[in-house]
Amino acid sequence: MSLYIIPFLGAFIGWLTNKITILFALRAFSRRQQQLADQTGEFVATQLFSFDDVRQQLADPDKIKSMIPVVEAHMDTFLREKLPEAMPVFKMFIGDSTIQQVKKVLVTELDNMFPEIIDQYLQRAQKELDVRAIVSKKISGLSADQLKKLLTVSLRHELRLAETGGAVVGFLVGLLQLWIALHHSN
Repeated sequence: MSLYIIPFLGAFIGWLTNKITILFALRAFSRRQQQLADQTGEFVATQLFSFDDVRQQLADPDKIKSMIPVVEAHMDTFLREKLPEAMPVFKMFIGDSTIQQVKKVLVTELDNMFPEIIDQYLQRAQKELDVRAIVSKKISGLSADQLKKLLTVSLRHELRLAETGGAVVGFLVGLLQLWIALHHSN
């Protein structure tokens, strides 16, 4: 057998060793799925998700102003159609100018109330919503195959790089062994 096959054999062994290591690592993720789910849930709840950020986004005056036309349209429908249906007497005493005035007062009041309503809603949601548990449940609900596929797709480039790196290191070690073998035999 030729000594020159040593670097190629080293490359194959390096690639295979890393491939097997990756497969074992992916299996370990599957076996420790609940622990991974709990840790990820804790990380998301404490580091990535903040009710204060959500509150700040939703209470932004520009976002509230963008809701006003929708509220105004619903209010118009209510005052012109639904209220007169429920209270026919209302239609006899209130005209278009009164409806416009009522809408204007209600829209102004709602514009002032929205930040407080949103804040109270989010405070209650923060007490009732367990982000850690939701994330943990979602991850632990994945099948082992789904988790493995998610990891291999997400880390495809890095996994290939690890396999290739093993082959390159194995090839270099094989070249070193070849050089030693050739140098030692002389």
